[in-house]
Amino acid sequence: MAPRIAHAGLNVTDLDRSLALYRDLLGFAVLAEGKEDDQRWAMLGETGGAPLVTLWQQAQGSYDSGRPGLHHLAFTVDSIDRVREYETALRAAGVEFAHEGVVAHREGGTSGGIFFHDPDGIRLEISAPLGPDGAPAPHGDAPTCGFF
Repeated sequence: MAPRIAHAGLNVTDLDRSLALYRDLLGFAVLAEGKEDDQRWAMLGETGGAPLVTLWQQAQGSYDSGRPGLHHLAFTVDSIDRVREYETALRAAGVEFAHEGVVAHREGGTSGGIFFHDPDGIRLEISAPLGPDGAPAPHGDAPTCGFF
């Protein structure tokens, strides 16, 4: 059996700014948090559940998609309506999107979602397994999540 992902750890430049997205807009609960010297951290997930994302305030600069490392972090929800609710809230908060509206994962695909950036430029996705039928796919042959 291959190992399963337990959680994703992300380096951020400003924990409060990142919590405004991950906690306040995406709805993750803060399960634990702490500080050591100038470095802060917060473990996020569902209340009573295991951590899904840990934010580490220890970075400088911004995310660089041209360097080795995390490509993007993808979240899933049950319905395309829920994806659209997130899209509305994120747009109202001024979040930068990679594509306009809900897009299919591939041309003619039945799954899809939204693709956007967190305050440090880390690429994020929220998708649903069904619902974006007829939505455009930004890339011909490559998966939508690949080049943004």
